[in-house]
Amino acid sequence: MPTRLALFDCDGTLVDSQHAILAAMDAGFAAVGLSAPPANAVRRVVGLPLVEGVARLLPQGEPRLHGEIAEAYKAAFHDNRLKGRHPEPLYPGVRAALDALEAGGLLLGIATGKSRRGLLATLQHHGLLERFVTLQTSDLLPGKPHPDMVHHAMAEAGSDRAGTVVIGDTTFDVLMARNAGVPCVGVSWGYHAPDELMASGAVRLVDAFGEVPAAVLGLMPAAG
Repeated sequence: MPTRLALFDCDGTLVDSQHAILAAMDAGFAAVGLSAPPANAVRRVVGLPLVEGVARLLPQGEPRLHGEIAEAYKAAFHDNRLKGRHPEPLYPGVRAALDALEAGGLLLGIATGKSRRGLLATLQHHGLLERFVTLQTSDLLPGKPHPDMVHHAMAEAGSDRAGTVVIGDTTFDVLMARNAGVPCVGVSWGYHAPDELMASGAVRLVDAFGEVPAAVLGLMPAAG
C-alpha cells in the first residue's frame, strides 16, 4: 500500500523568514546600485525560484542583471545566517504538529523555493532535518507552480496522489498542488492572503499549526 505524505512549504509556512528575506533582497539590489523594492512586493514573490522572483520585482531589467541580484542575495543571506542576523524562527506549534502527523502514520517532506543549501541550514538549525524523508528545492527542479517537486517527493516517499497533501502559505503552493493533482491546505499566517489561497483552490484553510494535523488527515485515506 502506498505511504501517506504531508508535503510542507518552508518559508512562510514552517519558518518566519521574512526579515531574513527582506534584508537579503535589500542587499542584492544595493549590490547593483538599485533601491530595494517595497517589502510587500518582496513578500509577494516568496516561494518562487529566486531569479524568477527578482525578475518579477525588476521586470525592466535584463536577465544578466536578475542573475547578479540573485547571486548577491544568496551571498548576503548566507553571510547574515553565519553572523546570526535575522533569525528564522519556527511558527508556534510546528513541532507538535509534526509529532501528531508522524503519530498518525504520515511521512513528512518539504517542497520549497529555497536553495538546497539554505533549506538544509534552516532545518539543521532547528534540529528538524531528520524528520523529513524528502526535500525538494527549486535549484534542482522547476520551481512552483510547476508540479515536478510534488512528483519527485511522491516518488521518493512512495506515496500517491490520494495519500499526499501539500501545506503552504502562497498561491504558488496551491497551484503547484493543483497541477500535481493533490489537495493543498492553506495556512493563514504566511505571505499571501487567506482569500487568495482559497480562490486559487486550497481545499482547507487553517489559522494555527495545531489545526494542521486534523486538516491533513481529513483529506487522506485511513491508514491500512
